Amino acid sequence: MDAVAAVEMFGEAWASHDLERTLSLITEDCVFDATGPAPDGTRSVGRAAIRDAWGPIFADSTSLFEVESTFVLGDHVVQQWRYSWADGHVRGIDLFRVEGNLIAEKHSYVKG
Repeated sequence: MDAVAAVEMFGEAWASHDLERTLSLITEDCVFDATGPAPDGTRSVGRAAIRDAWGPIFADSTSLFEVESTFVLGDHVVQQWRYSWADGHVRGIDLFRVEGNLIAEKHSYVKG
């Protein structure tokens, strides 16, 4: 599996609000940098910490993640996206690093 395929599989699990499946697609020591709070966001390391960070997002059944474009360079993938919920949206990018078939890093940035 190449890096883009790993990120696409991750995105499908995320879009279906399947937290357990999404967590199974990251490394045990995965690093996630959230978009907030400004200016640097919150860093979560490891599946347990990332579960806590992502739980509220996955619990919101009105939310929708839409990929706008994808770029790849070796084991790094950049995705531009739009994330919508009941009364708003944000646009941003994720910078992924893939290790084997799993997401090892997910750094998220938003406009605004």
